[in-house]
Amino acid sequence: MFVGEIFGPDLLIVVIIGAVLLFGGAAIPKFARSLGQTKTEFENGMRSAKEISETVKSPTVVTGSSESEPTA
Repeated sequence: MFVGEIFGPDLLIVVIIGAVLLFGGAAIPKFARSLGQTKTEFENGMRSAKEISETVKSPTVVTGSSESEPTA
């Protein structure tokens, strides 16, 4: 049994018809628009995170104090 046999065009048609019957014809475009906006926001967030990670310098390790310690 191949994956192509399970997820073929016949299954896609059945799922679309089921979604239209379940949610109604008016809800499908709203759902598709919402998915598109979500995808755009996700891509913007990924792009922003990549830019931030490229601009952040590697952390520096401080091994000693530059100030002299007071003596008593």
